[in-house]
Amino acid sequence: MWLTLLASARAASFAIVHATVLPVSGPPIADGTVVVVDGRIAAVGAALPAPAGAEIVDATGMFLMPGIIDIHSHMGVYPWPDANAHGDGNEMVEAFTPRVWAGDGFDAEDPAIPRARAGGVTTIQVLPGSANLIGGQSAVLKLRPAVTIEPMLFVGAPRGIKMAVGENPKRVYGDVKDGDQILTRMGLAAALRAELQAALDYRAARARPNPPPKDLDKEVLLDVIDDKIRVHLHCYRTHDIDMFFRVADEFGFKVASLQHALEAYKIRDQIVAHGAGIATFADWWGFKMEAWDAIPQNAALVSAAGARVAIHSDSASHIQRLNLEAAKMLRYGMSEADALESITLDPARMLGIDARVGSIEVGKDADLALFDAHPFDVYGKVQRTWIDGTVVYDRRTEGTPDGVR
Repeated sequence: MWLTLLASARAASFAIVHATVLPVSGPPIADGTVVVVDGRIAAVGAALPAPAGAEIVDATGMFLMPGIIDIHSHMGVYPWPDANAHGDGNEMVEAFTPRVWAGDGFDAEDPAIPRARAGGVTTIQVLPGSANLIGGQSAVLKLRPAVTIEPMLFVGAPRGIKMAVGENPKRVYGDVKDGDQILTRMGLAAALRAELQAALDYRAARARPNPPPKDLDKEVLLDVIDDKIRVHLHCYRTHDIDMFFRVADEFGFKVASLQHALEAYKIRDQIVAHGAGIATFADWWGFKMEAWDAIPQNAALVSAAGARVAIHSDSASHIQRLNLEAAKMLRYGMSEADALESITLDPARMLGIDARVGSIEVGKDADLALFDAHPFDVYGKVQRTWIDGTVVYDRRTEGTPDGVR
């Protein structure tokens, strides 16, 4: 039913004209036109003719970019107002909970979501928290207005899973008085290997007569080992990343993204060799010991080495200004093109959805954000946001949500 409602709310076709188009996949187009038909981009170019009968959106003096993608969000699983009753992002009952899915705890009415749309954000990955070595599976969503998660699901997006190493699982599972026995980084690595090996043993046992009952955790881990689920690893320090790559190599799977990865610049060649990307803060640092060696040039250095780089929010406040978080990278060595890519095409690639979103190209979903100035201009504001060709935010009618510039 919701697909029918979505289609009925969508203009059959429209053309955004006279914009400076920032396609990301190519150079800017002055006096550009983007034609949208049935929710997809039908044409992109300079001063193209609009289809007969199409709605015309005059974007003179404005800048059109792909909808912003946040690869690391906890909106909906830690919704506003912040209260223990609403905290559904960490299943801290044991160190390994691959069976859980963030979507089952997602609150689609989180007040942070419309504010993210007002910042030009169209797609997010909702991750479980980082308390567990394996915290559970992620949900990739389009920020369509809804009261339940089903209309928001990014249909066809690959599955993802959140894993974590370093201080967080050490802290949560290091209290021997409560029976938890993971006290050190070497203990984390040993526990991770044991859990993955148990999944392989389970597979062998399931192939024999009188197989054991189905185990949801082990079924998920087998999909990880078979590279059917994209691994998104919470990490900060070089030796944590190096350790996890060793374990991944031993069990034959790849890491899609290193989340936070504040020391990635030290081992960027190793990250490139593994095929991983990083999703990192623009300039957060020093908030705990493993964040102490962060430098703001991290993203630029890793990008220059050839790895995919995303600037993420990890914050329901920062997501409203993710364009400005990416803009900070210009100060620290990134080109404008690479910085734009860090909030559009590179996160799409790490999520495996780049055939659909992340750039303004013919055939892709019409997920778009229209700014009244360059997206990296601190005074620029989003005027409209479209998802699948449907307006989901319009400053003319909705104004400025509380807390948004």
